[in-house]
Amino acid sequence: MAGRIAVTASQKAYEGAWAVLARLFRVPREGPTLPVREGERLDVVHPAPGFLRYLKFWFWLVLALIDVAILAAWVVITVASPLAGALLAVPALVIAVVPDIFAYVAIHLRYDTTWYVLTERSMRLRRGIWTISEVTITFENVQNVRVRSGPVQRHFGIADVIVETAGGGKRDEHGGGVSNQGVIEGVANAVEIRDLVMSRVRASRTTGLGDEKGPERAGWSASHVAALREIRDEVRGLAT
Repeated sequence: MAGRIAVTASQKAYEGAWAVLARLFRVPREGPTLPVREGERLDVVHPAPGFLRYLKFWFWLVLALIDVAILAAWVVITVASPLAGALLAVPALVIAVVPDIFAYVAIHLRYDTTWYVLTERSMRLRRGIWTISEVTITFENVQNVRVRSGPVQRHFGIADVIVETAGGGKRDEHGGGVSNQGVIEGVANAVEIRDLVMSRVRASRTTGLGDEKGPERAGWSASHVAALREIRDEVRGLAT
């Protein structure tokens, strides 16, 4: 009962909370941006609706445990002292409901402020409410891309895409690069996003004179490439 009251109250308060947070803390509701060249593809990805249901599942689970504990404590006190139980009825209800409202609003805020933006050269991940975190990953630095999903995630039809990169100059105890990672969390088409990232990683590593697509991505036209090849052939001729 307390949980339903909390959810109803939080639903009515959510848009108001958004307005207050956006004004006080400048929380952006729109996705981040990345510079793109003319004709370059830009993909803006938001977590799937199943991710919000996934967050609510854990919310309801924790909420039920807390509310049951509060109710049990109130019943024990009431049995021992009916007067004390009567006096504590309203405080117990407030303790059960108010934190639930804040938690429920926070879940929606987390969902609405999570964005992933991908260009042909890099990706930017944004999440957070109080502290907004933005991580930009260049595809040239990506070393591995994998999909992660637990049983509860699979029930809600979502998964995470883990993008692993080499650490910026740091070395581990064996002399290897320290791996960092970005997480594209709660998406329904995780395999498709993984393949998209991998295709752009491969494209970023195959640019050069021998790759017809690479110079065009770098801003070189076919005439530029032809001229460079002529210069290369002439240099080779002089060398022989």
